Amino acid sequence: MALYAIGDVQGCYAELRCLLELIRFDSASDRLLFTGDLVNRGPQSLETLRYIRSLGDAAVTVLGNHDLHLLAVACGVSRVKHKDTFGDVLAAPDRDELLAWLRTRPLLYQEGEYCLVHAGIPPCWDAETAAVRAKEAEERLGEDSIADFCHQMYGDKPDVWSDTLAGWDRIRFITNAFTRMRYCNGSGRLDLKQKGKPAKPVGALRPWFEVEGRKPPGATILFGHWSTLGYFAGKDCYCLDTGCLWGGELTALRLDGEPRRYAVASLHGGYQRPAQAE
Repeated sequence: MALYAIGDVQGCYAELRCLLELIRFDSASDRLLFTGDLVNRGPQSLETLRYIRSLGDAAVTVLGNHDLHLLAVACGVSRVKHKDTFGDVLAAPDRDELLAWLRTRPLLYQEGEYCLVHAGIPPCWDAETAAVRAKEAEERLGEDSIADFCHQMYGDKPDVWSDTLAGWDRIRFITNAFTRMRYCNGSGRLDLKQKGKPAKPVGALRPWFEVEGRKPPGATILFGHWSTLGYFAGKDCYCLDTGCLWGGELTALRLDGEPRRYAVASLHGGYQRPAQAE
C-alpha cells in the first residue's frame, strides 16, 4: 500500500488524473491525502469533487478556504466572485450530495506521524491541541444551520488565540488558522493580508512555521494554501501547494518510507494571477 499527500487541486482535474497516472495510483490498495481547496479558480471543480468523493476511503481531504467559500455561496451567505469557477458544481444535478459530502470533511486529519491541514497550525498549538480545536469548529459546521457558520466565519478578528475566547469569536479564529493563515508576528498574532514569498521583506512577520518559540507540533504537518511559497520541506512540515492553478505544478508526496516528491506540470498554462491572489 502506498500513501500520498497531494497539494491544492483547485479544479485542475486533468492534472490530477495525470499525477495519479504518474504515481500509478491504485484505489484498491493506495490512499490519498488532499490538503484542501479541491475547487475554484480552475476549470473542472465538478469533476474534481465527483472523482475524489467516488474514491471513498481511499481519499481524505481537509477543508480549505475555497471549499468553505463554495459552501457559503451555496447556502446564500456569500456571493459568487468574478474569479469563481465553481458554477458547474452549483448547477449540477448532484450538487446537494456533493455539498453535503464536502461539508462533513474535517479541518484536520491525523494519520500516524502526519497531521494534514490546509493552511497550518498556529505556533501556540501542538498537533494534539490543534486536533481538539479542529473538532470544536467541525461540530459547529456540522450543525443544522450551515448558514450561521458561514455567516460567522468571515472576518479577520480575533487574530490572536486565547483560551478565554468564546462563541463565534473562538470558532472564527480556529477556522482562519486552519484555512487562511500564512504569517504571524513574534507573539503569534495572525496576519491574514500578507500572501507573498517569505523571501520578500515582511517586517516583523514570519511564516507560521518559523515563529520563534513555536510549540513543537509532535507531528509532521502537511499543508497547502501557499502557492507563492511552493514546495517546502521543513524539519517538521511540508508545503505541497506548488501553484498548478497558476501554471506551476501539482505535487504528490509519497509518505510511506522516505518521503519522495512527484509532480506534473500545469496543462492549461495558468490563469493570470491577480496581485493579491489567494
